Amino acid sequence: MKVLLQHIAVALLSSLFTCWICLGYVQTRLVTSPDPRPTQLVHDRPIAPTNVSPTPTPLPDFIAIARQATEAVVSITAHNTMVYRVSSGSGVILSADGYIITNHHVIEDGQTIRVTLPDKRTLQAKLIGKDLSTDLALLKVSANNLSPLLLGNSNTAQVGEWALAVGNPFDLNSTVTAGIISAKARNIHILQNAYAIESFLQTDAVVNPGNSGGALVNAHGELIGINTAIISESGGYEGYSFAIPSNLVRKVMNDLLEFGEVKRAVLGVSIVELSAQTATELGLPRLEGVYVSDVTRGSSAYEAGLRPGDVIISVAQVRVSSVPELQEQVALFRPGDRVSLEYYRDGRKHRIDNILLKNIKNTTSYR
Repeated sequence: MKVLLQHIAVALLSSLFTCWICLGYVQTRLVTSPDPRPTQLVHDRPIAPTNVSPTPTPLPDFIAIARQATEAVVSITAHNTMVYRVSSGSGVILSADGYIITNHHVIEDGQTIRVTLPDKRTLQAKLIGKDLSTDLALLKVSANNLSPLLLGNSNTAQVGEWALAVGNPFDLNSTVTAGIISAKARNIHILQNAYAIESFLQTDAVVNPGNSGGALVNAHGELIGINTAIISESGGYEGYSFAIPSNLVRKVMNDLLEFGEVKRAVLGVSIVELSAQTATELGLPRLEGVYVSDVTRGSSAYEAGLRPGDVIISVAQVRVSSVPELQEQVALFRPGDRVSLEYYRDGRKHRIDNILLKNIKNTTSYR
């Protein structure tokens, strides 16, 4: 019996000692060797942290852009026969030998036009030509070695990109404000001309009276628009300013230089905005393009085969999704130029090349 009790005691002690060793080993593993991998479901993807900021996009060099732009923006005053100032605004130097673009409404009531350059010289300007359809006017001063702005491509401007407005609001010369492009191809029905072309770049850069005719500049220091108008109930800036796109400015300037007037082609169609219901009824794959409601007999569109009910989606390989966009793209051409069109008919896409454009009299002459 005594021997049996000794064996039982030894067994109990051995068991207790073994448990003590195992417990110490497990605790040591838990404390000193934690598994760094989080628990993860089978075939589950790790969740990206939500509180980590993305790599910031560097801001443009506003100082360099502002310096370059202010050297090319002038102050303009129009005076009546009594030498009283009747209006004022801004203008943009487009050539080193003194050609300046501005809004027509800045100078329309004046008999004499005076331009104050960035170096404070004041010179009398000559009116080279005007275009009421776009509210642009081209001036010339006798000066050399000026600092013109490079004309950019307004077609490539994107909503959300930086834009600087430069002008002379309230006679505060060389004022620079910054914002973004808020929208493109805006028609705000401000021009009263029967053939008005409104396809404005909308920005939230601060623009006030006196900014008219000034520069809208992109992050590369290129001119992408001429500041023209604001929407305001108070008469001052409320966040909505509008600029004539630079591609249209380039066309107007070149025509005024060559002919003294703008030679503008027309397509010869009546167009309206395309609604979602109409797009569905026409079997279009997506809501895009401009609906053709009528075609003028003998016009460029008529001879190219366009018919009422077609939906134009591009002009000269540039996509158009609104009436202002289509008007702007056609307005970039002269009578006699040839363009391509893409359009939908009966739910199918078509393309016509080498369409001969005409003027409003349905001729190709512009001389």
